[in-house]
Amino acid sequence: MSVTDAHPRQTGPGAAPVAPDPRETMRSLPGLAQYPLTILTGKPLEGQAPLTWSPTYHLASAVAAMVVGCAVGAIGWTLGAWYLLLLLPSWAVTLHGMRNLRMMVYHQCSHRNMYRKRKLDAVIGRATSSLLIIQNFERYSREHVSDHHAAHHMTLRDPTVQAFLVSLGLNPGMTRRQMWRRVVAKLFSPRFHLAFGVSRTRSFWNKSATSEKVTSVCLYGAVAAATVVTGTWDALLVIWFVPLIPLFQISNTLRLCVKHTFPVTGTEGGRGREYFAALTNAIFIGEPAPDPALPAVRRTLAWGRWTLRMLLVHAPSRYLVLTGDTVVHDYHHRAPSSRDWSNYIFARQRDVESGHSGWPPYHEVWGLVPAISYVFDSLAAANPEEFDVSRLRDVSKRELFAAFDD
Repeated sequence: MSVTDAHPRQTGPGAAPVAPDPRETMRSLPGLAQYPLTILTGKPLEGQAPLTWSPTYHLASAVAAMVVGCAVGAIGWTLGAWYLLLLLPSWAVTLHGMRNLRMMVYHQCSHRNMYRKRKLDAVIGRATSSLLIIQNFERYSREHVSDHHAAHHMTLRDPTVQAFLVSLGLNPGMTRRQMWRRVVAKLFSPRFHLAFGVSRTRSFWNKSATSEKVTSVCLYGAVAAATVVTGTWDALLVIWFVPLIPLFQISNTLRLCVKHTFPVTGTEGGRGREYFAALTNAIFIGEPAPDPALPAVRRTLAWGRWTLRMLLVHAPSRYLVLTGDTVVHDYHHRAPSSRDWSNYIFARQRDVESGHSGWPPYHEVWGLVPAISYVFDSLAAANPEEFDVSRLRDVSKRELFAAFDD
């Protein structure tokens, strides 16, 4: 399968024959490169020994990334001149930490699956929402479990569907090109980012726990006061709020566009594992390695192109958009309470190799852009009556501003 194809591969026993697995084409690379490639692509080699990660590792690494990112930004801001270029890696590392905290830690806490201790998971969840200014923990947890999982998955009650229809303004019948144009325009629209920021603030504040409000007010109040007194408020805006607001929201939007496909017309609101499995794909990052049979000169050029694309196209997609376990979100929907969620890459691969008991074969799409196009195509072909935005008020009591949350 070409990396530009927007058709998923099926993997595991029972899957139809497909083109060579892009990850397996990388097996010829040195052994030292294999684990980094596994983390980058989101997919292990068949039979590769698993790494062992813990929930604490993911929490600590997310916090550490934010601390390191801010520290690098502070150094660049203080030294000035050409050192201001350090803001670029600073923003990237800080954003990576923020998104991992949101997409893995906060998400698992909402399922009471982070440490599987209700009170501890709630404390971590509330602290995360207070820091990142996202939908308050109790409400997110309730809506995510009841409206995104279970019977209402990918129906009008699902926050993901509402985000497509309301926040992005995408609807069945639009072409893939029209959807791409609309999304790209929104990513660069100050009005969109302002509306998104206001939405985040309101969805955090509305009916949030007192502890969340107090934590956020004290945290941001103290930091704001300190930077005003020391005259460093501009550094705070540049180093922290640039990744927190516009960059976070860009990452959020692109991630939203690959989360789930829309159901085929006539199957909406279906039941059973076949139906639910069809709505989520793994999104692996990368492309097939060059064919070793190529002539020497062409092979050298192909490897150079492949290396540049992996570093400059695919690595940023993985690091800034499809962070953490978002590459294997399909495994989460098959096993939302898995105790092995922290080893997400290898947990999914183990399920594939063991025959995915009781479930149909897994699906995968390679590359962020093909994955978005695949989802857009599913929405373009979706039932316009089933996903009519004018019906939202009849089927959901959720305020439309909350639809911005991923």
